[in-house]
Amino acid sequence: MAQTAQLILDDKTFELPVIEGTEGEKAIDISKLRDQTGYVTLDIGYKNTGATKSAITFLDGEQGILKYRGYPIEQLAEKSSFIEVAYLLIYGELPTEEKLKAFQYELSRHTLVHEDMKKFFDGFPSKSHPMGQLSSLVSALSAFYPESLKPSQTNEELNQSIIKMIAKMATVVSWIYKKSLGHPVIYPQNKYDYVTNFLHMTFGQRTEEVTIDPVVIDAMNKLLILHADHEQNCSASTVRIVGSSDSNIYASVSAGISALWGPLHGGANQAVIEMLEKIKEDGGDTDKWIAKAKDKNDPFRLMGFGHRVYKNFDPRAKIIKKACDDILEKLGINDEVLEIAKKLEEVALKDPYFVERKLYPNVDFYSGIIYRALGFPTDMFTVLFALGRLPGWIAQWKEMKENKEPIGRPRQIYVGATSKDYVEIANR
Repeated sequence: MAQTAQLILDDKTFELPVIEGTEGEKAIDISKLRDQTGYVTLDIGYKNTGATKSAITFLDGEQGILKYRGYPIEQLAEKSSFIEVAYLLIYGELPTEEKLKAFQYELSRHTLVHEDMKKFFDGFPSKSHPMGQLSSLVSALSAFYPESLKPSQTNEELNQSIIKMIAKMATVVSWIYKKSLGHPVIYPQNKYDYVTNFLHMTFGQRTEEVTIDPVVIDAMNKLLILHADHEQNCSASTVRIVGSSDSNIYASVSAGISALWGPLHGGANQAVIEMLEKIKEDGGDTDKWIAKAKDKNDPFRLMGFGHRVYKNFDPRAKIIKKACDDILEKLGINDEVLEIAKKLEEVALKDPYFVERKLYPNVDFYSGIIYRALGFPTDMFTVLFALGRLPGWIAQWKEMKENKEPIGRPRQIYVGATSKDYVEIANR
């Protein structure tokens, strides 16, 4: 017999179905609550509300588990490529060698961005934030592909929209970086795989041949894989709810980018470097700042330590720590800010204060260090996060459409003024 929960209201008892996910998560189904009782639930921030049933990503913060389509993140980061993981997230299965080659070929055919897009770049102020540029440019792509505006697309049309979105994202991100330097853009070259192509467009030069170090390519693949999806977070939920209005893929992803732009969501790795810069400017005394972090009366908090979801450890941090060490060793960078980061990491991994409170270095801590080591300015960090998160957003958008989910429409509890009579302006 199916399990139910009982809700007693106004001396009436209502039976609410209890559903269980494949990983043992349990939920009380209140889909018909308002129809049956006239009541709604209040859950500010939706921390206790499941907005959908999803088969994409499983996350257990208490146990430190992250899986994409059932595959542990540790295995994917070690053995897979970013594009293979993108295929897995979007299409639900690991591709065969033939399917992966076909997917990569399709992506390579759509890496060019319409030349008229350069006019948008020319219109951005030189100091405009890269995330504002990215959100605007992704939304503008819909103007060049009007077929994507059709509310009901065939499977082939839908797939072409997905391919174009992934292929052009890397090109647009590289152009934003080049613009920040005042350099001419580098066009994609289809002889490269997706990540190598992105790095070539980003760090390549028109004046000389540039070879991207395999260690850098491997680290970038891992970073993008680790950021590819993270269940129903703020930006993923935004993409789903915007898409639920039958909005096109470009507008939906653009909305996700805007959500990620917020410092409470995607800006954590940027905040790490800004904190390290602050410590450097203060003289680089890490002991002083560790003491401040331990002082409960001091508002200072170490950025990049602990996680609001992972209560034990962040499984992604263990993976990216090695890539971070490899990058710093390979590039041989002499950077005081990165030396401060290593000192903080050493303390956090050994000091009982941090160990007992599980304030371990998280993925944002290490990703910020890697991006800085590669030469990216801090305001590009969240743009790189968006590049990695793109397959997850697309998978969430696609699943929402395939599930034929209704338009998102949260309820509220009204707490404003009651009836008022209009007063003529002369009498106010």
